[in-house]
Amino acid sequence: MKILVLRFSSIGDIVLTTPVLRQLKTQVPNARVHFATKPAYRSLLEANPYVDRTHVLSGSLGELVRELRAERFDFIVDLHNNLRTRLIRVQLPGVLGRAFDKLNFQKWLLVNFKINQLPPVHIVDRYRAAAAPLGIRDDGGGLDYFIPPGQEVDVAAALPAGFRAGGYAAVAIGAQHATKRLPVEKLIELVAKLAPRPVVLLGGPEDESTGHVIELAFQKPTHSFTHSLIHNACGQFSLHQSASLVRQAAFVVSHDTGLMHIAAAFGKEVFSVWGNTVPQFGMYPYRTVFQALEVLGLPCRPCSKIGFAECPQGHFRCMRDQDFDLRLPPA
Repeated sequence: MKILVLRFSSIGDIVLTTPVLRQLKTQVPNARVHFATKPAYRSLLEANPYVDRTHVLSGSLGELVRELRAERFDFIVDLHNNLRTRLIRVQLPGVLGRAFDKLNFQKWLLVNFKINQLPPVHIVDRYRAAAAPLGIRDDGGGLDYFIPPGQEVDVAAALPAGFRAGGYAAVAIGAQHATKRLPVEKLIELVAKLAPRPVVLLGGPEDESTGHVIELAFQKPTHSFTHSLIHNACGQFSLHQSASLVRQAAFVVSHDTGLMHIAAAFGKEVFSVWGNTVPQFGMYPYRTVFQALEVLGLPCRPCSKIGFAECPQGHFRCMRDQDFDLRLPPA
């Protein structure tokens, strides 16, 4: 059976599809699993042994549809369920399929009226429900993340002296939307709570300056914060290399973002920081030990199911009022 899975973005969302990919490949007889996504996310799938072929939306939607039509799929599992994926399904006539339930109305109620009608079900399980007609079942496993050959990081060679595999905390300081990110002064406060364990700051090139400010904060002799060893790795490593550093960390601190889900895929203990979004949306760390760091009881939260460039209320209390009551594992 030839199966097409649709999910165009983003990093975390695609990582969250991996249990379904594994279950399709291992439980459906003679399954050939194809995945359609954007070019930026192709590398997330190329090393996945449960994906037989990846298709990318590199040109027009019509070009992708023609490529997909030539494959003659037996079933479509739509794990994005937006206008673009619906158009693809319509243009592959005769192919059976199902889309996952985004629960947009329930999310709207929670965001706008703070009425929580969302089921206590992780999004992974809702993804699986979309493939239920194929007879797949929960195999009890977690998320998958496969690092391609040559992308593993030798901690001893790549990080300063004092860092060793399994001995440091990885702190992912970035997120796509500003209302998902702690202000830099709160990041400094959070990193100080991790002492004396060495800390690697992870993020993209856009996070490098923030990481530098955090580093400098602990180098000032007059600063009230102290810490033994901090390394700003933002912008220095590829996504797969950052994943390797996450895999080798003692534990991971992350905003509600892709590296949080990558950490869950490696079974890491996760301290997840929540601002304008909430774990009740069903995208908390999957099947790993985690502690949610959030300000409960704010009447304005959640203010969005995704995020904003700035706090709509102007006070940003969901991040500024965090007290970081961490229950850290022993160093």
